[in-house]
Amino acid sequence: MDKRAFGRLLREARQRSLLTLEDLSGVSGVSVRAISDMERGRSLPRQATLGDLMDALDLDAEARRQLVQASVRRVRRVPQQLPPDPAVFRGRKEALRAAHGVTAQSAAVGGGHVVIAAVAGMAGVGKTTLAVHWAHEVAEHYPDGQLFVNLRGFEDSDRPLEPGVALGGFLTALGVPSSEIPSGTEERAALFKERTASRRLILVLDNARDSQQVRPLLPASVGCLTIVTSRNRLSGLVASEGASPIGLEVWTPAEAVAALAARIGQQRCWAEPEAAAELVALCGYLPLAVAVVGAQLSSTPGMPLRLGVRELRRARPRLDALTADDRRVDVRAVFSWSYRALTEETARFFRHLALHPGPAVSAEAAASLAGVELPAARRHLHELISASLLSRDAEGHYVLHDLVRAYGVELMEQEDDDRLAAETRLLDYLYDNARTANRFATQFTSELTDAPVAGVVQVAIDSREEGLDWFRQEESAAAAAVRLLADPRLLGHRINVTQEWMAYNAVAGRWTEEIWASRIGLDAALVLDDPVAVVRSGRHLARALCETGQYGLADEPVALILKHLHRIPLEQRARAERSVSWARAHQKRYTQALPHGRRALSIARTLDQRHEMGLALTQLGWVLAMLGDHRRTIALCEEALAVLGEVGDRRNQGVAWSNIGYAQQCLGDLDAAFAGHHQALQIFEAVDDPYSQAEALDYLAAAHLERGDTEQARASWRRSAELFSALRIARAAEMRTKAAALPLPHPETHPVVG
Repeated sequence: MDKRAFGRLLREARQRSLLTLEDLSGVSGVSVRAISDMERGRSLPRQATLGDLMDALDLDAEARRQLVQASVRRVRRVPQQLPPDPAVFRGRKEALRAAHGVTAQSAAVGGGHVVIAAVAGMAGVGKTTLAVHWAHEVAEHYPDGQLFVNLRGFEDSDRPLEPGVALGGFLTALGVPSSEIPSGTEERAALFKERTASRRLILVLDNARDSQQVRPLLPASVGCLTIVTSRNRLSGLVASEGASPIGLEVWTPAEAVAALAARIGQQRCWAEPEAAAELVALCGYLPLAVAVVGAQLSSTPGMPLRLGVRELRRARPRLDALTADDRRVDVRAVFSWSYRALTEETARFFRHLALHPGPAVSAEAAASLAGVELPAARRHLHELISASLLSRDAEGHYVLHDLVRAYGVELMEQEDDDRLAAETRLLDYLYDNARTANRFATQFTSELTDAPVAGVVQVAIDSREEGLDWFRQEESAAAAAVRLLADPRLLGHRINVTQEWMAYNAVAGRWTEEIWASRIGLDAALVLDDPVAVVRSGRHLARALCETGQYGLADEPVALILKHLHRIPLEQRARAERSVSWARAHQKRYTQALPHGRRALSIARTLDQRHEMGLALTQLGWVLAMLGDHRRTIALCEEALAVLGEVGDRRNQGVAWSNIGYAQQCLGDLDAAFAGHHQALQIFEAVDDPYSQAEALDYLAAAHLERGDTEQARASWRRSAELFSALRIARAAEMRTKAAALPLPHPETHPVVG
């Protein structure tokens, strides 16, 4: 957000508080000149100055959030997401005339209204090509960049991209930190409109399902051009949003021949004009089909065009998704021709690649699907790109057009390939590499011991950043695989993926994603009647619900844990009991949490599970602290420190120190309390655990307040809120409320900030 936006928010807040510039200066200690410069959009405040102003204005939590967000100094990012302008673009004079008419209409009225164009037509007709070419032609008039997204409205999975997911990508491209991107679609849409309000951007919303999918993605700025492509005519968007419809039909015969000549050479078409004309006619003048034919012919320069005509005539049956009144249209034959030109190994690879359920596929995932080594997979991918059966997106991932994907799946069924084995390898790739990535990225110790099946690519991960990069790369693939690979024989493998991805979802603050993933895993575990998986999935779901403030909903997974507890091995029960104690404590049902905490400790002591014993001691100590037994808390946590030190668990030593600090504070020993809290914070910072840092800062703030240091308490609660917000933890609001409830400092105690 720019300085003017911050100034507007500050001025409105001051006016709502009925304060003059002089009044606000007197209360906050900030000079009149400094405040005036801020309100006029000339400067932004330092953090301490902003805090003084917000305290003086007595703002609520939402108003504070808006001011803090507006005060961040950001480098204005100019996204460049458009795919390359197709070098072989030909024809479309009428469509381009209509497109430029839309742009000219906007310019004629001085840019006074939102400009939306809805490009509609059948699959493969070239909607995306036209939209991208048009966007490139007018890009110079939109200096703030271009955004592009494939909304996957018409794909075999029938799972269009959620508007919230698309908005998340747009906000990231516009430079919004992930910690500031809200989880809800409506909130993301509002933030997107806010961030684009003063920009001149081009948005290309490709392959939309319907108007409802598109509406949340529309900017409010009159300086933006939005181009939507869809097989749907989007009449609702035209009627309600004033979108200008641009209908796209197949090429004219002349346009189709010109496009073919651009791909295979003008001389070949001149040498066999009748064959060239019949080739494009047999393609139904469909741009996608002509492109595939052109790619194949260009790779066989000595092949007469009449032979291509003969193959297209004889090929049957036709691709169902592109059946038209003209019986000469046979897109499946075109795909078949290109497919048969592949080497045997690449043809097999293509069939397996088509099984990938996500919008884009990495080379490693593709290799795992096909069960081949990564170098071989890269060679096959290159061959498929050369044959125009595959493309790459801006991030280097590989993308199959929906019709090509459908064709590949049909081929796999015809060839009787082992689909189950391929999908098993994909799921095991997502599970096993997540297990490796977790060791570096999340410090999560896996409970799963299943070895991946043969043929799964092992990604080299040697650092936290590499682990996080891998998770980010495969986010969409994991989500799609868990949702869409529906063979009942895959249930166990899907459970493994959901459980191994839990730690990353927690670290990244992806709690919404974790809730639905845990539910999928829990449902699968119940179908399999696997008590161990039920308990693990139930633990993960209960935590995700509690972290998002949905405490009541956590009762269901907790009940399932308790129902199946007697069926799991004894050595796993301590952890299960401890997780129930944790959930009940977060629900503030401490008397119910207590017996589960005691049973967890008893089991761990009996089985001499040293690590679990240390964790159970810490958990039980916390519950007892909440119940007022502070001396017992100190004794248990001091024992936990020794046990956790034996097993090398520094993070949970920090938790024990935090509990000790809290208990000492309750007993009135503030010196010991501060010592415990500071020891805990040092450990959490060393192990890079922002969640525990936020909890420790909450305790530390209370200690500062008891000692009378209001400003230190306020600073600690604010920092705690920031950390919780970055992780999308619901308790952030509680921390902000605590900070806001503190009395304002006396203005004379603060120097004037110029």
